[in-house]
Amino acid sequence: MTDEDVALSTTSTPLGGATRRDQRRVASRPLGSGWRQRLEIAFFVTPALALMAVFVVWPIVSAVRMSFYRWKGFGPMDDYIGIDNYRYVLSDDVFTGAVTHNFIIVFASILIQLPLGLAVALLLNRRIHGQGILRTIVFVPYVLAEVIAGVVWYQLLQPESGVVDGLITAVGLTPPEQGFLGTPDLALATVFVVLTWKYLGLAILLFLAGLQGVPHDLFEAAQLDGASWWQVQRRIAIPLLGPTIRTWCFLSMIGSLQLFDMVWILTGGGPANATTTMATYLINQGTGRHNYGIAGAASVILFVIGFLMALIYQVFVLRRDTTVER
Repeated sequence: MTDEDVALSTTSTPLGGATRRDQRRVASRPLGSGWRQRLEIAFFVTPALALMAVFVVWPIVSAVRMSFYRWKGFGPMDDYIGIDNYRYVLSDDVFTGAVTHNFIIVFASILIQLPLGLAVALLLNRRIHGQGILRTIVFVPYVLAEVIAGVVWYQLLQPESGVVDGLITAVGLTPPEQGFLGTPDLALATVFVVLTWKYLGLAILLFLAGLQGVPHDLFEAAQLDGASWWQVQRRIAIPLLGPTIRTWCFLSMIGSLQLFDMVWILTGGGPANATTTMATYLINQGTGRHNYGIAGAASVILFVIGFLMALIYQVFVLRRDTTVER
């Protein structure tokens, strides 16, 4: 063996999976570099964790604690009643009706807003005149604040003096005597129409963004093979939009469970609790009747329902989009 071979073997022969040059590099690294990296991570993560603890964890803990007491909001919480608040909430017909209304809105959003938003997105994805203006018009309602949109629709739907009743009367029809928001059989459907007008733009925007990620080569190849426009959308565009559609369904589901502001402005949960949601129920019990223990129990139940639905959806639906195929 020559001197050159000996030198090469002493510098490049693996020892425990690493060369001697690598070992020297590791040995020359400062001992405090690992702690420095941990401190940097802690420095950037701590503010976010602190905000989460103050605005998320602590309110949840406070609501859970409050739910075991009979408390009117004044003085210390010393009247411990156990799970009586939960028994009251779960046996209250108003709360069970509110849960039903939330789930009606959840399923109606998916069954109506999903195909409607998908159809509009597919149409706006085509090359047409005024495409940018049409996209802006569709997305404007979502940009408006809920308070502004709610007040505008509340004025439009006023009985007799509202624009909607005036248009119905002009075409020879008779509007509801108490108005659309004042008739129990029509109030929830009317609120859902306003919700669709308000949030449909988000679905269209997400679907359009997903369509932009579909390679145009696939569309051109299908058209060269003689596929029609509808066949291209049904066989290529819509299947490739699967992850975007599932994400929007998740957002719509969680938003429907937490629905409060638009209902509160339009109806306040009425008439006769026809549009009450879980969020409006706990606000009525808390700030309206000063039953903060009952409101705390209702908020905990709302949190559990939302958490379970999100967990189930994540495990059985969204997991296919996050699982890496091997």
